[in-house]
Amino acid sequence: MKKTLISAAAVLALTAALPLSASAADSAEVFVTISDNTGALVLAAEPVTVTDADGDGALTINDALYLAHENHYDGGAAAGYGNSRTEFGLGITKLWGIEQGSGYGYCVNHASALSLEDPIADGSYVNAYCYTDLTGFSDAYCYFDVNTVSVQSGEEFTLTLTANGYDENWNPIQKPVEGAAITINGEVSAFLTDAQGKVTLTLENAGNAVLSAVSDTQILVPPVCKAEVTAPETTADTTAAPETTTTTTTTTTTTTNTTTAAQTTAKTTTATTAAAVSNPASGDKTGFALVAAVLTAAAGMALTRKRHEK
Repeated sequence: MKKTLISAAAVLALTAALPLSASAADSAEVFVTISDNTGALVLAAEPVTVTDADGDGALTINDALYLAHENHYDGGAAAGYGNSRTEFGLGITKLWGIEQGSGYGYCVNHASALSLEDPIADGSYVNAYCYTDLTGFSDAYCYFDVNTVSVQSGEEFTLTLTANGYDENWNPIQKPVEGAAITINGEVSAFLTDAQGKVTLTLENAGNAVLSAVSDTQILVPPVCKAEVTAPETTADTTAAPETTTTTTTTTTTTTNTTTAAQTTAKTTTATTAAAVSNPASGDKTGFALVAAVLTAAAGMALTRKRHEK
């Protein structure tokens, strides 16, 4: 009886815990990429909030693709998406409105999935595609080494493009994709991958861009890398402008009347002579000497004249 009560208590405890475990995974945000039977991208790493749409108690690839169609396909999932169960598990019968038997593929985080019931988690990348080669099924699933990149306009960055494949024993392998041209928002660029699958490129226009790739030598399932391009940062000019000092100078012009020494001497001589002549009694000896000299000269001239007349 005691053991029965303990067992019943354990069952109740486990039952009570189950809703808590399920609630922890009630939703997840994943990124869904879908390409159609022409090789065109119709969804490029589009964020989708995934819930248990099919009610199987788990979040799976099927839930992600169903809700991606429900949110983004004209007419919703009923018009664009379908699945069915085979001996290999749950598989796609319609993708983006295209029905082509078993000609579909899908991956989670760039690894092949076994069925649509494979689990997904928050942050997963889910890629589904229609084969374009329905005879040899030669479409090569490929992917970049990064799903997103943030760069400045004109800044160089490098991507590596890798394809999933199989060796001669059908063991899965990864190999570089050489000679693929990078597309920028659907436009083919001049940037080509090398023998290691690497490509160095620049993006000039600020904004968001979807990068993918095409090849002339093989069919590629279009890879996706989302780029966020920002304008280059501008550095403020911290060079101080030279200070300009304005000085106002007041110039005072002084006019000076200057009398030269020669002029002063001449004036003084003239004035002295005049004074001496006009005032013989002034006591100026120089004046008397000059008058005497003049009188003596005049007398001498008169005497000489008299002698000549005789």
